[in-house]
Amino acid sequence: QVRLVESGGGLVQAGGSLRLSCAGSGRIFSSYAMAWFRQAPGKEREFVAVVSWTGATTYYADSVKGRFTISRYSAANTMYLQMNSLDVEDTAVYYCAADTRSSDTIAAMHPLEYRNLEIWGQGTQVTVSS
Repeated sequence: QVRLVESGGGLVQAGGSLRLSCAGSGRIFSSYAMAWFRQAPGKEREFVAVVSWTGATTYYADSVKGRFTISRYSAANTMYLQMNSLDVEDTAVYYCAADTRSSDTIAAMHPLEYRNLEIWGQGTQVTVSS
C-alpha cells in the first residue's frame, strides 16, 4: 500500500518553530517531486512549498518565504518542513503530497488541480497561538 504519513504537528506560540515530517512507504519516491499544502478552517487548500525529486530545486509560497524550509532525504523516503517564526495565520492542517510532475509545475498549479496530485497524506494539525 502506497502511503504518505505526516507527523510533527502540534500547538506552538507565535514566533516559535515546528518541524513537520512526511514519510513515504510502499513505493520509492526518489523520482517524485514532494510538496506541502495547508488548509485552514473555511479556506481553500493552498500551496506551501515543493522540492524536486533531486532535492536541488525548491519553490515557496510568498507567505512562507524566508520562514519555512523544505527538504528531503530520499534514502529514507522522507520530506521535511522546518517552520520558523510561526504566526497565527499559519494555523492549518498541513498535508504532504507526491507526484511525478516537476516541482515548477506543481508550484504553478491552480488549486482546482490539486486533487490530481498522485498521492496525499492524511494531514497533521498545526496550531499557532498568540
